Amino acid sequence: MSQKATNSSTSKSEILQSFDEGKSPLTHHAESLTEQLCCELLGINPNDISTLPFTGKDITAGSETELQVAVMGTKEHVDLPKIIRSSSYYANVVRRSNTGDTPDNAVECLNEYLDNDTNIWENSWVRFPLEHLNNQSLHVFNNDLKADKTTEDSPQRGDSNTFLFMQDEQPWVRVPISYLVKLSLADILADKYELPEQIRSKGMELLDNFSNDNTSPETHSFKVLDLEAEKGLGFQLSRETSHRFLFTHLLTEYANKHFGLEQAQQKALIFFSPHPPVRQKQLNDCISDNFYRELFMSPCLSGWDKGEEKHAYMALCHQVLSRSHLNAVAKLRDAGIINSNLVVLPNTSNISLANNGTHISLGSKKIQASLEDQDCQFNESHEKYLGDLAIKITEHFLPLFVGTYTAAPYRIDFEQFHPETVLGFLPHEVDFTHLRMFWRRWKSKAKIKFIGRPITPFGPDLIDNTVRSSLGLKGDFVPDFRLIDYPAALLSTEEHAALDGTLGNQDLLKDDLDKMGIFDRSMSMYLLFKLREFNKMGYCGFEGRHYSLFHSIENDMGFAVNLQILIQAVAYKLIAEGQVTHQDIPDTPEIESERRQIFFTAAVDLKKFSIKQDSKNVFLGKLLEFADKIKKSRRNKGFNVIKLQDYRIALLRFLQTEGREIIADMGLQDTINDLEARLTGDQAVSSRLIKDIMKNERIPDPIRMTGKRFNRNAEEYYRSDLRAQHLSEAMASVIHKLSQLNNEESALLETQLNLQTTLALWLEQVKQHLAADTLNSEQIRQLIALIIYLDCDLSAHTLNQKNQEFMQAC
Repeated sequence: MSQKATNSSTSKSEILQSFDEGKSPLTHHAESLTEQLCCELLGINPNDISTLPFTGKDITAGSETELQVAVMGTKEHVDLPKIIRSSSYYANVVRRSNTGDTPDNAVECLNEYLDNDTNIWENSWVRFPLEHLNNQSLHVFNNDLKADKTTEDSPQRGDSNTFLFMQDEQPWVRVPISYLVKLSLADILADKYELPEQIRSKGMELLDNFSNDNTSPETHSFKVLDLEAEKGLGFQLSRETSHRFLFTHLLTEYANKHFGLEQAQQKALIFFSPHPPVRQKQLNDCISDNFYRELFMSPCLSGWDKGEEKHAYMALCHQVLSRSHLNAVAKLRDAGIINSNLVVLPNTSNISLANNGTHISLGSKKIQASLEDQDCQFNESHEKYLGDLAIKITEHFLPLFVGTYTAAPYRIDFEQFHPETVLGFLPHEVDFTHLRMFWRRWKSKAKIKFIGRPITPFGPDLIDNTVRSSLGLKGDFVPDFRLIDYPAALLSTEEHAALDGTLGNQDLLKDDLDKMGIFDRSMSMYLLFKLREFNKMGYCGFEGRHYSLFHSIENDMGFAVNLQILIQAVAYKLIAEGQVTHQDIPDTPEIESERRQIFFTAAVDLKKFSIKQDSKNVFLGKLLEFADKIKKSRRNKGFNVIKLQDYRIALLRFLQTEGREIIADMGLQDTINDLEARLTGDQAVSSRLIKDIMKNERIPDPIRMTGKRFNRNAEEYYRSDLRAQHLSEAMASVIHKLSQLNNEESALLETQLNLQTTLALWLEQVKQHLAADTLNSEQIRQLIALIIYLDCDLSAHTLNQKNQEFMQAC
């Protein structure tokens, strides 16, 4: 036990009593004794690595992916432009423009959006004749139209006419692509198709894995994975995620062909893309927030018993974030970043909910078992106390992930470089001191200087365009703008902290933020790294929400998951050994901001950050002991300046030192070597994405291009080449996994899926059709069945036995 714990005057019984009474043990000044007591109750022995959570075979895992969708087609056939043109909003804007009540540019802006020469309509819905649904998919659709799915005789939702309409004297369906994929899966699993009953049954269970609450489709893992070193740890999860993307793509292609979308001159696409589409941002500047929600907010047909209530909640989220972004402008003024009344007000409709990332959740069987054990004294208060401290430790390491494993490259033109625009939600995420230093460094980095002095845009377009062209001002390029343009982690208040280890602390914080106009108490708390509590989620662990876009799903995500595992295991080791306590990382807005500013520094690719010389963050001081150079700031008295690269290398060294036994025990040396290559070489995801986006440009330098051109090029790359790469990678993984089946299993699948050739030859043919985009409906159904077979662990023996039982029952 540490010296601090030995000298504590607080007894174990007093600490346990304070937990039972819902008080923070820190009010008793228990110091490290509290942390070690929680570890003792959990059964952690700091001298035995195998007792730590997130080591050995203790780890469960799953992921949630947010995907971008688009519909290809002309404005005469695609749903989104048809809805806009036929809307009362568009008619009213035209009428008011004709009478002079509104400027002509309001209509011009809408017409410019509708005159789309690319024929790509991001986040459009699709429409097709109802008759294309078979009995099974129609049953699922009718059930999802219920106002309350828990009631058998529930009436339909009040907005059902949104999804059904008459065209050419027959009923048609219009739904978002996030729901379309669920209808496709239901259709594929219908009795009329010859599929093994076990595969059909498992497939029906997967319908709920395709939810649609945000604008973008969201899918989550088909099953909870047990990660083991012998099976590749994080690569198990990355392969499952890759297969699930292929699965979702196949469902989209099935709808294109089988539901008659292509016949109706629409083609739905689904792919990974981190940013809200450029054209959608432009449209958002033209329309009201209510009309934006009507066009793009998900109707929440899938995933909730009362979809209309969930839809109203998502509308609330949009309203709250829009209001919050407006309130951030006042904070910029109070921070001294805005010094005049000439500002560009953010739109009253914020588009940040349309960004896309990946959430990686890791659970601990050990913690869950302790909570489920009636005889164990470890309870939800201890889970929360240790969990909050583990999050605070982990947040120091998150800069290792930004740009290295995921990225979201974005080009910002000079005209856009207003602090009230590019700083996004940062005024709610870091304190004024760090915000001012961050903005000063960002201006220094950006290409906005004239005679050595940075110039920011003035506001009026005519003036800004003239200044840009005459002075040659470029703006900036950042590796992960998604993390800036979205409220990734809201700052605590002086009265209430999100991570002080007490139950209900985040509810109190949300009340504070609600009163300040920053958040709403009914919304889920936004954090970079989030505790998943057993009594709320059904498992114990953490969700990493800091991942943007992977270049390679299998490789980049696999190593990222391994690094997340290592950091979580090291965090609990440090706690168990008494090296880090809650008091070592105080729960004040200043300390919270101090560590998170480093994360945002990495997102923008600033080279340096500043830390107070007398910082109360003892743990950060330990990390900085591993850094090569720390200099006193000449500009800010009482601060030290650290290079971001030096800090990242320091984190690597700390993990190698404190996690030495864990690395050896779990075979993570390759992960450490990979991390070093990403930090010191050209293996970072941001570099690879930029290289691919720019491959057709004569001068491969993003800053030499306009923001519109680079960002549109990036979207085209995500939609075409990267999408094809992800599909090829997934198909290769599926083929490799199927090649490991024995002859009996392969023969059984060939028979039960009615393949006309050997499994190996059939897979090679399907691979070629996938690359050429020429798969037919039957091939899609068969490949869907194979992925269900693989990723739901259906053995050939079970498959054959269940199928025989089903045939006998029939």
